[in-house]
Amino acid sequence: MDEKTRIQLEAAAFRGLIKHLRKRSDAQNIDIMNVAGFCRNCLSKWYKAEAEIRGIEMTDTDAREAIYGMPFAEWKDKYQENASEEQLQEFEKTRPLHAEISGHN
Repeated sequence: MDEKTRIQLEAAAFRGLIKHLRKRSDAQNIDIMNVAGFCRNCLSKWYKAEAEIRGIEMTDTDAREAIYGMPFAEWKDKYQENASEEQLQEFEKTRPLHAEISGHN
């Protein structure tokens, strides 16, 4: 497979992931983080970091909106629930496995 095709396939897979996460607004970030070690916020930080590498100015707000499909504050108001004590404990337990760019390490 040539490089251009590989990049196109990866981009399409990323768009599919974002589409799925937008559809699954019931899936809380903390639960995704506890299971997979990354969440929507991590994706937005990776997105922003790659933009900056390419000389594209992007705010955290812009990056989150690209991932969430709406302003983050709006998404939080609509979908985010308060984390339970059990979720917070699991978060701490799994912290060593969290994505490095996530801001949680």
